[in-house]
Amino acid sequence: MAKRKKLPGVLDFKVLIEPDETGGYVVSCPSLSGCFSQGDTIEEALENIKEAIELCLEDMKEHGELIPDTAHVLIGSVTVTV
Repeated sequence: MAKRKKLPGVLDFKVLIEPDETGGYVVSCPSLSGCFSQGDTIEEALENIKEAIELCLEDMKEHGELIPDTAHVLIGSVTVTV
């Protein structure tokens, strides 16, 4: 059985915020598959995704799933010519 690595008490999850075509913002957490939320403002979207992340982590703990280690997640950008 794999040993669980001790995670810090505070995790820094990266989130992606995109304007919704009908107004407001959609926000997702790439480290947690299926963890999405939304809000009318960026601030509201961030508050809502924080709550969604906390619920996802609670569910993962209840099911004995490993919590992702976000310490090495990098954000990058690429440009393409179209």
